[in-house]
Amino acid sequence: MKLQHIDLMYFSPTSTTKQVLEYIAQGMTPEQVGHKDVTLPGGEPADRGVAVEGDIAVIGVPVYGGRVPLLAAKRLERIQGQGRPAVIVAVYGNRAYEDALLELQDLAFQWGFVPVAAGAFIGEHSFANQDTPIANGRPDNADGAEARSFGSKIKDLLASVSSVQELEPLEVPGNSPYKERPEKKNVAPVADPELCILCGTCADGCPSGAITINDAVHADPETCILCHACVKNCPTSAIAFQAPPLRKMASKLSRDCQARKEPEIYLAAGKA
Repeated sequence: MKLQHIDLMYFSPTSTTKQVLEYIAQGMTPEQVGHKDVTLPGGEPADRGVAVEGDIAVIGVPVYGGRVPLLAAKRLERIQGQGRPAVIVAVYGNRAYEDALLELQDLAFQWGFVPVAAGAFIGEHSFANQDTPIANGRPDNADGAEARSFGSKIKDLLASVSSVQELEPLEVPGNSPYKERPEKKNVAPVADPELCILCGTCADGCPSGAITINDAVHADPETCILCHACVKNCPTSAIAFQAPPLRKMASKLSRDCQARKEPEIYLAAGKA
């Protein structure tokens, strides 16, 4: 199989998942790369059953509590694979990806794709900052090199067969039934009025549409998914999560997740 056109499909609030997928695509050296970014409201196709256009899809999501984010699954399900091969990628914050990769593989099958490769990569944790570092700066140069090498391996794998039917089913780690999702914490970020310039960056980049702005920044705790896109993207560092449970969790993750974890990749084998 020759890969001329690759579709990158992703939910990536803080852009780490998007970055990993772009590195993988570089290793696959296609003639054309398409982007289907479903991060923001309205980013997904308006109708169900919209088919991908490329020879292969690379589908990426961040890991939230060891699972695929509900909002990501809801938006990606509108794109149908129609039997095309897919690479599935979970990006996690140096803690664990648990059942997310298996869940994403199962979802990809439901969407009409045939997963042929999978990867778990590390990105800076949503809760990370300078005071509580958790994989800060990742994916870094070493991660990029690993992702490009993964892309090259995928290209070689598919070049060795004429169709995905010549490959054994992909096997990835995870448990079924999947782990229960963590109980939702109804908290939201708060903007410092002395630093906030009401530029709208936080509202424009909020995946769940939880933030509105009039005379001040207002965030809805019921809608917020704790992705921290607003915090990472604020040009004046005016917005932050101040809820004690989140601060405590960030401190614990920073203590417990200091040891560097490396990407893990999985490739389907050819049939004997």
